[in-house]
Formats: sequence, structure tokens, C-alpha cells
Amino acid sequence: MSQDIIREVTFFLHSIVMGIVITFVYDWFLILRKLIKHTIFWISLEDFFFWAACGLGVFYMLYRENNGVLRWFTVLGATLGMALYKMTVSKLFVHIMSTIIYKIVWCLIRIIQIIVKPLKWLFSIIKRIAIVLKNKLKKCQNFIKNKLTCFLKTLKMVLCKH
Repeated sequence: MSQDIIREVTFFLHSIVMGIVITFVYDWFLILRKLIKHTIFWISLEDFFFWAACGLGVFYMLYRENNGVLRWFTVLGATLGMALYKMTVSKLFVHIMSTIIYKIVWCLIRIIQIIVKPLKWLFSIIKRIAIVLKNKLKKCQNFIKNKLTCFLKTLKMVLCKH
């Protein structure tokens, strides 16, 4: 085979791989959307930036491997890679990864709850002690205020007599 044909076949295979990579990366967005509900605004914003980045990536590949010339078999290769990945792996990958990530997050939340539960109990005890101390200090403050008031009244009466 001539070098030109080998280069064209390699370029076609690279475009297929590019299609697979684009779809694989987009699947991570689908996993994120499955785990965290998105509004249409955020979905649109994510898609805009994703496809802008994909366009830059494809342009870079075209520039590097084919001097920036768009060949239709490149588009065909990328479409073929996307379709191949989407029909074989994508659905199962999204389901498995979202389930695994959900389970990991659920386990982490449970561990945090188990760790925090004694701290909540300790905080409630400290809160009760603080309330009791506050009430005691309030009574003590009122007692001192009453004694000082009586002392001032007594002092005024003594001073008025002299």
C-alpha cells in the first residue's frame, strides 16, 4: 500500500476514535444529569460549551492531520464512531456509572451521618447546659440587681438623715 492510502486510513480511524471519545465524554454529562436534576437552561448551557469544545477538538485534529481540510469521510468516520459507541456501550455505561456513583455518594452520606450523630447528641447536651447556665445567670443578675437597688435606697436614706 502506498503511504497516502495508509495516511488516509489512519486519519479515518482517528476520526472514528474522535467520535467515540466525543460520545464517551458526553455520556459523563448524561451521568451528571441523571444524578443531579438540571433545568433546561443548565442543560443548554452545558451542551453549548461541550459542543464548542468538541468543535475546537475536531478542528485541531483536522488541522494537525489534514492541514485543516475538511474531508467528508472524516465526518463519516466521526459519525460512525459515535453511532458505534452509542449502540454498543453507551446505555450500559451510563446506567452502571450513575448507579455506582449514586451508591458511593449514598454510602459517604451515611458515614457522615453516623459520624455526626454523636456530635448532634453532644451539641444538644451542651445546648441544654447553656440554657440552664443562662437561666442561673439571669437569676443571679436579678438577685444582684435587687440587692444593689436595696443598698442604693438604704444609702440614700442614710445620707438624707445626715
